[in-house]
Amino acid sequence: MLKFLQSSSPKALRAANGRMAARGLHYAKPAMQVMSTNPLRAQEASGSIASKYPIIDHEYDAVVVGAGGAGLRAAFGLAEAGLNTACITKLFPTRSHTVAAQGGINAALGNMTEDDWRWHMYDTVKGSDWLGDQDAIHYMCREAPHTVVELEHYGVPFSRTPEGKIYQRAFGGQSLKYGK
Repeated sequence: MLKFLQSSSPKALRAANGRMAARGLHYAKPAMQVMSTNPLRAQEASGSIASKYPIIDHEYDAVVVGAGGAGLRAAFGLAEAGLNTACITKLFPTRSHTVAAQGGINAALGNMTEDDWRWHMYDTVKGSDWLGDQDAIHYMCREAPHTVVELEHYGVPFSRTPEGKIYQRAFGGQSLKYGK
């Protein structure tokens, strides 16, 4: 069942949708709101969307929104599992946030100095003011070196040392040997 709403009234939209379409401080009149319990097909929407843009039906098992490091890794994992996967991004993937931030990825690789995943875990737990889920932090820090190598094999570009190893630098709050 499709219901197309054209209204200039926030109250009418709230009544139809059960919530306010925009924050209370600002209201921008929507051109149209489509409500459906079934997938929207191109032929059903063709009368409500400008004829300037052709509409093509696509069906996917999974849709990943965002092509930063996490989004691309999720899309790869879903595709490797045999799911028909789409990755949607507003930017070209090499300009998505992970690359644009230029902060890096933290993992105990030991490429620059002596390192241990347990030190990484200590710094992460301490950085969360001891409020972080320590089981999740334990898993993340233990698996981080393997995950960085996996990303490298996927083709993620990393800065390199003259010897060809992944370049590492200390992030804020990072220490060695449990804070010593």
